[in-house]
Amino acid sequence: MAGHSKWKQIKHKKAKTDAQRSKVYTKVIREITIAARSGGSDPAANPRLRLAIQTAKENNMPNDTIVRAAKKGAGELEGQALEEFAYEGYGPAGVALIIDVVTDNRTRTVGEVRHALTKHNGNLGETGSVSWNFQTRGVITIDKKHTDEDTLMAAALDAGATDVSDEGDVFEVYTEPTDVSAVAEALSKLKLPADSIEILKVPKTLVKLAGDDARKVLTLVEALEDLDDVQKVSANFDIPDEVFQQG
Repeated sequence: MAGHSKWKQIKHKKAKTDAQRSKVYTKVIREITIAARSGGSDPAANPRLRLAIQTAKENNMPNDTIVRAAKKGAGELEGQALEEFAYEGYGPAGVALIIDVVTDNRTRTVGEVRHALTKHNGNLGETGSVSWNFQTRGVITIDKKHTDEDTLMAAALDAGATDVSDEGDVFEVYTEPTDVSAVAEALSKLKLPADSIEILKVPKTLVKLAGDDARKVLTLVEALEDLDDVQKVSANFDIPDEVFQQG
């Protein structure tokens, strides 16, 4: 997950601009809506919604916007007919991609995704072509300034996590998807605050990249994530630190 973790940190810095913040708002609102549709508008009984609301608050989204999105998703207010699904494909150097989308127009979305892939030397794959190489996990990112690996490992496992990984400037704590909020809350009480809490598709194996291939993959992932209908992109790459520093 090394490449993915560094990419998240770069995105966090870029998201400070108004344009990027607007895109984040759109994606978070859609996630709240879909989460509420699948599990109801009560965050106490809906872990996915609870996580989406936490993300919204971290991005300073007004509470009335959050409540309205949840009620629309649960059918308590009229809203867009959104659907959620994933595309699978490949990028440069054979990097596997899973592209999670939420859209009100599947034809438009597949056209935009295909165009981005083709423009950046990638292509769509069949359903199941790469998903076998990913597993859905809760991922809690904790800055190294808060702790050391041994301390975090003991606390995380005691809280119900499944593993901890050293990812350079941060540690990543892995959990079952349904446990991520509870584990993050337990760690927070131990003064181990999370930089981010997400449910992600984590690759089982990584493709190591360098040079032009590394830069081409980063450009493709950024182009996909800039699409309004794309919620997140999962990829199985590992890239040296110097490539990110040049970016």
